[in-house]
Amino acid sequence: MSEVKLMKGNEAFAEALIRAGTDAYFGYPITPQSEVVEYLMSQKPYETTGMVVLQCESEVAAINMCYGGAGAGFKVATSSSSPGISLKQEGISYLAGAELPALILNVARGGPGLGTIQPAQSDYFQATKGGGHGDYRLFVLAPSSVQEMADFVPLAFDVAFKYRNPAMILSDGIIGQMMEKVTLFEPIPRRSLEQIEKECPWATTGKKPNRERNIITSLDLDPISQEKHVMKLKEKYEKMQAELRYEEINTDDAEYLIVAYGSSARICHKVVSIARKQGLKVGLLRPITLFPFPYKRINELANKVKHILVTELSLGQMVEDVKLAVEGKVPVYFYGRTGGAIYTPVEILEYLKTKL
Repeated sequence: MSEVKLMKGNEAFAEALIRAGTDAYFGYPITPQSEVVEYLMSQKPYETTGMVVLQCESEVAAINMCYGGAGAGFKVATSSSSPGISLKQEGISYLAGAELPALILNVARGGPGLGTIQPAQSDYFQATKGGGHGDYRLFVLAPSSVQEMADFVPLAFDVAFKYRNPAMILSDGIIGQMMEKVTLFEPIPRRSLEQIEKECPWATTGKKPNRERNIITSLDLDPISQEKHVMKLKEKYEKMQAELRYEEINTDDAEYLIVAYGSSARICHKVVSIARKQGLKVGLLRPITLFPFPYKRINELANKVKHILVTELSLGQMVEDVKLAVEGKVPVYFYGRTGGAIYTPVEILEYLKTKL
């Protein structure tokens, strides 16, 4: 039977790792996501499921340990917050280049630099455009509830292994620290070595029955073969469009559309409710996957509405993708707060009214 608990978002993510049959977690503490490694250590899954939990000496070490574990076909995960994710970027690019599945959680905070420990959404570019070097993409999920912090873990693993590519859950300090009721999914057993060898024929398991050695690398010194590899990755990212997810609220008759993700979408859900009570036909589109992004659906809605408002806890990053989607059909406005400051529903609604 499923289990219901009151948990923080970070705790729900950590519990989901255990239940998802994760083989190893490699992390390093940083506010506001330190509860992930703390919860895992307190639950001692290595005694019950055999899951390895290691607090590494640095973020760089953590992501490279993920590279090693992923190369052997294991389910591996790591988590951090904005400056720590920046330190992991080289390793994330290596994972993508070597076509290795891994799960990365970013509980984002304000920046740049060390910034604040308060929530922000200013890591959108980093997550969706390839924060490291080279032409690569991550599958990116944006939870807006504690429930989704748990539910997105097995989903992210499934997509990561399906496409042999790293997946990221882009959260923030609001979702990571808030507490809500969570319905936890039934545990998924860890795979045996035999299952790994069957499901991951590319993995470096040490065995090579009737096959050549598996060699995993992201290095290719020949420009033509490297170009072929990058084009192969491009085709994979195009196929990943099939994993697109988004949510719509009151868009059927909307005259004004808000586009927001994650914690901002929660706030904007209330904006829609207040606006409707005041007779304003406002709708909300929440991208659940930030890559792939719902360009086509936003373009379709642009044919029906008078204007679009994008809200983000940043100076404006996703707004650029919305403008690309709209193709100039209607005005696209932006309202944001940064540095860890958080807007209220009334604040957003009052701004929206200035554009009517």
